[in-house]
Amino acid sequence: MTAPRGKLSMLVTKDVVRFNKATAIALGYPAYVKVLINDKTKQFAVKPCKQSDANAVKFSKPEGKQTASVNIKDVMVLDSVLKYFKLDEPQDGQVTFQSMQGTFYPEERVAMFSAADAKAGVMKKRGRKKSGSEEA
Repeated sequence: MTAPRGKLSMLVTKDVVRFNKATAIALGYPAYVKVLINDKTKQFAVKPCKQSDANAVKFSKPEGKQTASVNIKDVMVLDSVLKYFKLDEPQDGQVTFQSMQGTFYPEERVAMFSAADAKAGVMKKRGRKKSGSEEA
């Protein structure tokens, strides 16, 4: 188990739940995790699991191959997490997000994040630029 370098963070957009590399390091680069949600406290726990476990979600590549953040685009995870956040309508070419710092509990091998700590932000849209045609 490697001690995390830097702070753990979770970022939520309408299309992705993103965890920084420090979160993957802290959890030991698990291939699969469970994303557990406490509805009362509005907290999210990310815990390594086996592929065969119920509700397992693909997470990280092996150490050395995971070069950046981990993106989860699983519809069930997105739907479950997004209900705790209000994302403003972005301007063209931008993406709104909610971001929060997390805490790692090594005894349980779990990373915890709280919706109450989330901070709203806006970033430029990544990926290919759309051609000059405007969308209706």
